[in-house]
Amino acid sequence: MHLDRFFQLTRLALTLPLASILVLPIHAEDKQDKKPDAKSESKPDTPKPENKLPADATISQSIQVDGHALKYNVTVGTITLKDPEGKPTGEVVYTAYTVPGNGTEPNIARPVTFALNGGPGASSVYLNFGAIGPKRITFGNPGDSPSDPATLNDNPGTWLDFTDLVFIDPIGTGFSRSLVTADQNKKLFYAPTPDIQYLSLVIYDWLVKNSRLTSRKYLVGESYGGFRGPRITHYLQSQLGVALNGVTLVSPYLNPAAGEMENLSPLPWMLSLPSISAANLERQHKLTPEAMADVIAYTRGQYATDLLAGHSNTESNERLIKKVTELTGLDSTFVRYAGGRLDIAAYLREVHRSEGKIGSVYDSNVSSFDPFPFAPTQQSGDPLLESIIAPTTTAMVDFVTRIVGWKTDNRYYALSYEVNSQWDSSGNDLRKGSVDDLRQAVAADPKLRILRRPRLERPLLPLHGQHTHRRSDANHGRYQPCPGTRIPRRPHVLHPP
Repeated sequence: MHLDRFFQLTRLALTLPLASILVLPIHAEDKQDKKPDAKSESKPDTPKPENKLPADATISQSIQVDGHALKYNVTVGTITLKDPEGKPTGEVVYTAYTVPGNGTEPNIARPVTFALNGGPGASSVYLNFGAIGPKRITFGNPGDSPSDPATLNDNPGTWLDFTDLVFIDPIGTGFSRSLVTADQNKKLFYAPTPDIQYLSLVIYDWLVKNSRLTSRKYLVGESYGGFRGPRITHYLQSQLGVALNGVTLVSPYLNPAAGEMENLSPLPWMLSLPSISAANLERQHKLTPEAMADVIAYTRGQYATDLLAGHSNTESNERLIKKVTELTGLDSTFVRYAGGRLDIAAYLREVHRSEGKIGSVYDSNVSSFDPFPFAPTQQSGDPLLESIIAPTTTAMVDFVTRIVGWKTDNRYYALSYEVNSQWDSSGNDLRKGSVDDLRQAVAADPKLRILRRPRLERPLLPLHGQHTHRRSDANHGRYQPCPGTRIPRRPHVLHPP
């Protein structure tokens, strides 16, 4: 099925297990999304030249989708990056699912979609086994345990019936690795612009390698992958001469500067309140578009007005506290002490305090027992992240090495805190976001289709569609991986307004 027709459908059939397809938030200075000390994490060593990765490996599989059998090939392969002198600088590993045509030639009539999670520091296993790939595992749901069998099952919500899929693991994640020294990593890989440039080149090289330049081409990015999406689209279009046909942005991190100046601007609190309210509605099984329309109308109207009136205005302050208490289900005393300005990290502890638990920044209704309940701030890792690394790593390594037969003894990083901690977020390169690139890409190609899919109850990614980059934002010293968002089974890609 062509994606044009597919994009005209809006049926929702897939719910990701985490908070939206793993997306790693980038720096998290706040302890809410506390990451392990980098010194305690085993740091990927620069690979030795003789430690070569295996040659590409391919196997055939099949799946039942919408009542019919779909045969496809799985390829685990490598794209080698090189400097201007031709010296290898890195190896990017991908997992591709392609439906073959007649004979040995590639099926160029089929669209191909490239998938990226976020972080920075997240591999693409979360979109792969948690959302749109032909196989999936159960993880990140209430009652799931890291020690449960990491069993792969067919995914009825896969996109493979209408598009080939290529899941890309950025350098330092999955089995992808740098071949340069640590001090060269930021210059070549671990900064916003170099990241966009080499990932764009990986997409270009894959298309050339597989004779797919003339296929229709799409991109899906989640969280920080949503930041990458518009910039990769524009870079491919304007620098590498490859025009994408559509982009799906899942809980995208588009505007890092949106949550700044919380002591002066009402915007950071306006971004967080709808997500917290959505979480409260979901707990009561009352989350509907109509209910959220009322929340958003209040946030953009009376809430903003009352915030701007300040604490000294008794009437507006009392009205604000009463309404925020009603919307969030929190204790009115807590809301009063917070001035109606709800800090995500504090909220995630307060909402589950009576049970001695703490909520996840990726889905506040996924919780676990707080191992340090009397500490003034959160001292443990995020409940969701703590529970998903084991099942996703086990499932992916077993799939790649045993089932596909791509044998390697290198370590696999489903989520790399090392990459996240080394990421260069200084300067204006990150703060300027990726909306400008989105505007330019659409202006140059009016046929380019865009779909942005937020997750209502995910505090890390406010409902208004922006990651906030504040210290108080639950897990945002870096933008961590978000795993489980609802994404369309067959997305309806629309032009942005």
